[in-house]
Amino acid sequence: MSHNWYVIHTLTGQEDRVKANIESKIQEGVLKDNVFQILIPTEQVSEVRDGKKKISLRKFFPGYVIVEMDLNDDIWYIMRNIPGVTGFIGSKSKPVSLLESEVNQIIKQTEEKKEKPTPKVIFEKGDNIKIIEGPFINFNGTVEEVNPNKGRIKVMVSIFGRATPVELEYWQAERV
Repeated sequence: MSHNWYVIHTLTGQEDRVKANIESKIQEGVLKDNVFQILIPTEQVSEVRDGKKKISLRKFFPGYVIVEMDLNDDIWYIMRNIPGVTGFIGSKSKPVSLLESEVNQIIKQTEEKKEKPTPKVIFEKGDNIKIIEGPFINFNGTVEEVNPNKGRIKVMVSIFGRATPVELEYWQAERV
């Protein structure tokens, strides 16, 4: 039997618990030959809290776990009855598997986001900001340019009555 990827719907915030429960069923031998991979796609997110840069994980698809498995009626029943699982994506009687291209896109997106944290706050041209880190701390300014690839912004700050461009990383500023 060929294995496919399926999306399991979980209670919000229960994704890790569901993954752990599936893994324990694999260890017990119940799902050993039927479940091959379990994914909870995440990305690193950077933000500044209390003046310190913090990096946390954010789930791409909250409330969903993606599982590669051989699905038959017995496995479907076991998976549906794992604590925290509310069902599968698809009709009530027949889960729908993901296309290989969809799975590859999700995996690629997850790999790309592991390399560089995504800023929690995204700036746009014209936003009024306050600098919270660096030599111009507590200065206010206006965003002139945004470079999301580098996570940097160019801000016009008034220093001694003259508008001066200052380049900052996203985490060094906050919206006013």
